[in-house]
Amino acid sequence: MGCCPEDLTAGGREAILSADKVLLRTGETLPAESVRALGVPFETLDHIYRKSRNFDTLNKNLAAAVAEAAKGGDVAYCVDGDACEDVSAQIVRKRYKDTAVCGGVSKSAHAFAAAKTGAGTAVSAYAMEEMRAALPLCVYDVDCDLIAGDVKLKLCDLFGDEAEAWFVSGAAAKKIRLYEADRQKGYGPFSAVVVGQIPLLQKSRFDYGDLLHILRLLRAPDGCPWDRAQTHESIRANMIEEAYELVDAVDLGDDGKILEETGDVLMQGAFHSVLGEERGAFSAADVLSGVCEKLISRHTHIFGGDKAADEGGALSVWEKNKRAEKGQKTAGDTVRDVPKAFPAVMRAQKVGKRAAKAGYDFKDVREASGKVEEELAELLEAAASGDELRIGEEAGDLLFSAVNVGRLAGADCETALRESTDKFVSRFLRTEERILAAGKKMEELSADELWRYYEEVKRDEYASR
Repeated sequence: MGCCPEDLTAGGREAILSADKVLLRTGETLPAESVRALGVPFETLDHIYRKSRNFDTLNKNLAAAVAEAAKGGDVAYCVDGDACEDVSAQIVRKRYKDTAVCGGVSKSAHAFAAAKTGAGTAVSAYAMEEMRAALPLCVYDVDCDLIAGDVKLKLCDLFGDEAEAWFVSGAAAKKIRLYEADRQKGYGPFSAVVVGQIPLLQKSRFDYGDLLHILRLLRAPDGCPWDRAQTHESIRANMIEEAYELVDAVDLGDDGKILEETGDVLMQGAFHSVLGEERGAFSAADVLSGVCEKLISRHTHIFGGDKAADEGGALSVWEKNKRAEKGQKTAGDTVRDVPKAFPAVMRAQKVGKRAAKAGYDFKDVREASGKVEEELAELLEAAASGDELRIGEEAGDLLFSAVNVGRLAGADCETALRESTDKFVSRFLRTEERILAAGKKMEELSADELWRYYEEVKRDEYASR
């Protein structure tokens, strides 16, 4: 049974009076005084606390002790609050169904009432891994300054250091800032921290729900004219741009930029979710559920029966599950599935890689290089003819062949070409600097003179390595 701080419930009193044995989770709280007032014999399980290494072990040990006692007759198990909020009581209910557990007044209901925030989400301070940023929020079982410190760190991360809250101890509720949660007096079994609703414009920390809410406001009839005018198609290029800016931030190793650009990419995904929601096509919940289901179903070496000893094995499992999900039964299905919106070099390499898995590939790099020579000769022939359509076609064939050579050599061709372009830009700029330092202008020099300066820059670069 559960007990409220002030008194026992009628059901709790009846359970205690009719039980063969009464067990108190602890004899050091107000409910114990209420049991003593009934004049019935009881035992406490305080000794279980001393032999338990952590909260999880404690609850299992408490439940086991209750189950053992129940072998000798009817047992009334008295906890500090509502049995639904006590993990040991829940274990007893689940595993030892012959033992009755009665509920009382909950710690969270008491705390919400004291803080006058209205009821909301409640979680024990000892189970904060289950916490969500839903308001109002009550964290109960804040029974010491050490636990209060953990609660403060978690809540400050969710809502910000300066967010208003209430520290509830017994019947008293004191308004505090979250950073003060571990600076209070009177921590005990019925202490709690309660956070009420925070208006949008007063928030310093936001979650994904806030992002969706802001986008919905911007899309509302009285919202932002630009945002209201957008469609999936009109913001298509924005997603590509933001993704490239995130990749650039990663290449720079700039955490501040990575943080910012990750947010921009996330916002683009949320924008598409809101647009889908408006059309009745899908919701943000559908999007999140879909990606979570995908992560679970494709990682069957983690969540299923597959095995993967290394990175390559994990990738094979992922690809196998992906093909099954997408109904890709033939090699052509997998090749066709490569997005056309990929950068050209990236798409060429991925298409070649998927075709190779079906055995459609060159034997080695040397054989592939022969195709480059063949395509180069055809391009030169087309250039001599002046046929623009054929020139374009043969140039594409040459580039595709070059990508195959790089792929077979083990290169990431998209990255390799980008780095080569960066290298050329850097050398070009240094070449220009050298020419200007000589009192000359690039456009006044012959091709041979320009290349001579460029080669000098290259030699100096290699010499400095």
